[in-house]
Amino acid sequence: MTEMREKIIEEIKKVYDPEIPVNIWDLGLIYDISVNKDNIVIEMTFTSPTCPMMDDIVNQVKTNIETVSDGKPVEVKLVWEPAWDLSKMSDAARIELDLTEQGW
Repeated sequence: MTEMREKIIEEIKKVYDPEIPVNIWDLGLIYDISVNKDNIVIEMTFTSPTCPMMDDIVNQVKTNIETVSDGKPVEVKLVWEPAWDLSKMSDAARIELDLTEQGW
C-alpha cells in the first residue's frame, strides 16, 4: 500500500490551481488518502468553497490518480472541516509564495 500511496502523491503533485504556482499537495489541500482493497478515497479541501476551478481541479485529481490506481475506482470527497489555513502549506509552498513566518 505504501508504494501505491507514493504513486498517488506523485500524481497529486502534478495538479495546480491555475491561480497559484504551487501544487495542491504542497498547498495542503489533501487531507487524507485511503487505499482500500476495493477503491481509493481522497479527502481534499480548497482555500475557499467558492473556488471557480473546484470542479476542474477535482476532476484532474481523480483522472491523474486513475492512471496509477490499478483499476480501482477513485473517489474524491470534498471536506470543509477542518477549514484550510496557511499552516497546512509545506515550507516549500510558503517560500514559493513568499509567505514566510514574517509574511503571514
